[in-house]
Amino acid sequence: MPADYQVGRVLPQLTSRRSERNVNSPVDARAAALAAWLAQQDLADAQVSLLAADASFRRYFRARRPDGQSFVVMDAPPAKESCEAFVRVAELLAQADIPAPRVLVADEAAGFLLLTDLGDESYLQALADPARAEILMGAAIDLLVRWQMASRPGVLPPYGEALLSRELELFPEWYVGVHLGQTPDARWWARWRSLSRRLIDNALEQPQVFVHRDYMPRNLMVHAGGPAVIDFQDAVCGPVSYDVVSLFRDAFLSWEEPRVRQWMARYRRSAAQAGLALPAAATFAQQADLMGVQRHLKVLGIFARLHYRDHKSHYLAETPRFLRYLHEAERRQPALAELAPLLAALPAPR
Repeated sequence: MPADYQVGRVLPQLTSRRSERNVNSPVDARAAALAAWLAQQDLADAQVSLLAADASFRRYFRARRPDGQSFVVMDAPPAKESCEAFVRVAELLAQADIPAPRVLVADEAAGFLLLTDLGDESYLQALADPARAEILMGAAIDLLVRWQMASRPGVLPPYGEALLSRELELFPEWYVGVHLGQTPDARWWARWRSLSRRLIDNALEQPQVFVHRDYMPRNLMVHAGGPAVIDFQDAVCGPVSYDVVSLFRDAFLSWEEPRVRQWMARYRRSAAQAGLALPAAATFAQQADLMGVQRHLKVLGIFARLHYRDHKSHYLAETPRFLRYLHEAERRQPALAELAPLLAALPAPR
């Protein structure tokens, strides 16, 4: 979950005097509701600190009792977010013995969940120490294979053509149209439609497994020495290469290509040992690159939307990273011939 707030930042009193807060604001109303809800969970005396707010309307708090026992509270305003998917996927993770927050209390009508606390160290923080990279990433690869092996049809929503297409359209709408202020010509649109079709077909042709949809270092916690998964409410059943690409082509951390190839080989070995059927190495590499392009284009659109619509601007600073990913994939894969002229027709980002 992308953190808009410093971990452990202590909040003011959840309810306070009218002179100190606008008690009619939505945030204050949710804070008052949270305080009342915590009292119902026998946590009225807990010290509450804001952990993070993600790119959606969800916020996360830590509630620590005087005896030191701590919990995480998800605040998902019912008018904006649903808790149902989080609860459902949390149960799937528990059934697969995947370390993740366990739901202790679910009040979907109020929009609050009480969760187990996995601590403060994310993979993104831990990987700042290069000496830890091999062990941490190896464990993340093995955990991903375990999650994929737990896949069952009809349990999660399909990552089908409609969703893939909607995600791709974020790029021309928000990145090209809003961020760059461009109105592409007919030739550009023809190439865009051809590329989109190729990317969607590539995704649909792959083996379909459980997909986290944001399996990256910021959404992995170091817990009991290994990885634990968070921010999994958008999970679907989709292409087997999607989470692999998310892990190796991260939004906030980039790796040299030889290391990515080494980890990709590690993933294939782990998958083969577990009995997960994958195509030949060259075919899978192409599938992963095309899958990555779909994700990179989507993310560029999302980051622009977060800036212009949601006023969450720090994500926009990562756009050069995703443009590099696109250019690198295009140079590796002849199947991405339409991508170079599409990007070349656009001005440099602001």
